[in-house]
Formats: sequence, C-alpha cells, structure tokens
Amino acid sequence: MIRRFLDTLYLFAGYAAGLFLIAILVLMMGLSIGREVGFNIPAGDDFASWCMAAMAFLGLAHTFKSGEMIRVGLLIDRFQGRKRWAFEVFSLVLGLGFAGFFAWHAVVMTWQSYEFNDIAGGVVAMPMWIPQLGYSGGLVILFIAMLDEFVHVVLRGQPPRYEKPPPQSDEEIVERAMASGV
Repeated sequence: MIRRFLDTLYLFAGYAAGLFLIAILVLMMGLSIGREVGFNIPAGDDFASWCMAAMAFLGLAHTFKSGEMIRVGLLIDRFQGRKRWAFEVFSLVLGLGFAGFFAWHAVVMTWQSYEFNDIAGGVVAMPMWIPQLGYSGGLVILFIAMLDEFVHVVLRGQPPRYEKPPPQSDEEIVERAMASGV
C-alpha cells in the first residue's frame, strides 16, 4: 500500500510538472500573439517564471525514479559487488543530505512567506507562498524519493530501481542516446 502511494506521488509530481510545462507554452504563446494584436496578459512573465520553477522542481522526483536524472553512473559502473553497493549507498547519503538541506530551507522559506503575508512586487499581488509551493513541494518529494531508494538499497540490499539495465545491443545504445538528447 505504501509502495503504491509513493509511486503515485512520484507520478503525480511528474504529471504536475507536465501541466506546468503546458501552462508555460500557453502563457508564452499568449504573450507573443498578444503583442501582435494589442492584448496583454498582466504579469504574464511572472506567471511563466513561477510555472517554470514549479515544473523544474516537481519533475525532479519522477525523473530520479525513472532513471533519467544525471547521476554518477559512469563512476558507479566501474565497480562490482560490495564496492558498487557501498558507492551507491555513499552517493545516496550525499544526495539525501543535499536534498534534505534544500527541502528543509525551501519549506521554511515558503512557511515564512505565508506567515509574513509576503506579496509579489509585480502587477498582480500574488501571495508568494503559492508559487513557492511548487519549489518546496518538488524538493520534499525528491527527498522522499531518494529516501525511498536509500531504504530499498540499504535495508534490502537490492539494486536501485532507478537504475536501468545495461544496453543489450548497439541499437539500444543509440536509442538511449537519442532519447536522452545527447
């Protein structure tokens, strides 16, 4: 039950990031076309930048769990057995430390913005805690995803779920390189 909830959380965060990407497209097209026809979206640039931050941070956990996040794979792939496991644990502990640090401070910043009624200085008087939710929420979900993998790797001694199996053919190597945009 917990596994299904966590996987749904990561998937939901990925879908939310996708929706923010669509919102950026709509805002940018509206701003571009609006300039030509004399229509202005008040604070459109502000909304687009807030959507961009939410998209980037909400997409982190889904990207991590899908094995698409840039990792230290080139280094880890050189190790086998116990050394590989130890390096994987070290990498996750280091990543957990950074993700936890940034998630904690993002949540504190969002909470303080709410407490002090911090308002955006642009055309639209938006309470700042609302757009900051995407930033802090994305970092918290990333921390949960990394902690999930850490417990999975350390306590169960299994290979991480975010790690893709090695390519079996030259065509698969090319396909993965093309899909990653390299």
